[in-house]
Amino acid sequence: MLTAKGLDREGRTQGQGGPSKIPLPIREKVGAYAQAWEEEGPLTGVGIQSKDGAMDQVDLAKGNWSDTENDLIVADYLEMLRLELSGQPFVKAHRNEALRAILKRSRSSIEFKHQNISAILQRLGLPWIAGYKPMLNSQESLTFAVERHYESILGVANILEANESSGLEEARVLIFEDPPPLQIEVDALDEGNIARLVRKFDPAERDMRNRNLGKRGEELIFNWERTRLLSCSLELANRVRWVSQDDGDGAGYDILSFEPDGRERLVEVKTTVGGISTPFFISKNEVELSRERPDSFKLIRLFDFTKLPRAFELSPPLDMQLKLEPINFIAKFS
Repeated sequence: MLTAKGLDREGRTQGQGGPSKIPLPIREKVGAYAQAWEEEGPLTGVGIQSKDGAMDQVDLAKGNWSDTENDLIVADYLEMLRLELSGQPFVKAHRNEALRAILKRSRSSIEFKHQNISAILQRLGLPWIAGYKPMLNSQESLTFAVERHYESILGVANILEANESSGLEEARVLIFEDPPPLQIEVDALDEGNIARLVRKFDPAERDMRNRNLGKRGEELIFNWERTRLLSCSLELANRVRWVSQDDGDGAGYDILSFEPDGRERLVEVKTTVGGISTPFFISKNEVELSRERPDSFKLIRLFDFTKLPRAFELSPPLDMQLKLEPINFIAKFS
């Protein structure tokens, strides 16, 4: 029998039959249901009463997830993500077990829903729980559930920003990956409520406003470029300049570096705490420079910055690898 009483530090209930592993966020979310559970046991599909008094039918016949089911699994997922980002231990199998007991869903059904949540967080430019690879699903009720936990999402973003100092000392082992492929076709999540949620959270705007994040990303690439050149030319390594730091913005690139043969590399750095496909802003000046100096311009995208930063590099033409969407206009009278 499930109960919301006597929880220990890891969210387990203590009883005569030993600890029953009930994650704290689930307990908090369903606290209003605790008395019914204690009297009647786990949910039986007859409907449960939410905190506002409304009845929410739980579909236990392996059909679509109800709002209450989605709320429970999103709350638990975001708590696991918070713990992971904070370096606190938890056992995914225990939490899956608790959800199965409450929702009467299968292990695979719960794990698949975790992957669906990961896909939404990926679109928001946020990391996901290790082991729950993003899997798209067009069920809009899950998107609404994620939005209902918007404050928790902002809390995750705040943890990322608080941890953004990590990785600078790892410039010598910076991992470069292939860039994500340009998707011509719009997937199911690009329309409707997920697109609205992405606009609301606006990961590109959050990264742009975070000047400290941008500066740290540029510092990492400045150190990386110097380290890369030290193996072939101390003279070239000493000539690498952090242009945006020394001269200010406006040059259209951040780092002046060099190829081993002495050719210039004009490196523009874009940094995010999100994943590899998180969108970013690029200025008109930067785009024009990439067209004027296609042999020299390089765009380095740093991602997962609060973990071990990784990167990919793009060379012009940028519009063959990125969707460039104009978002600002100048209003004039002549």
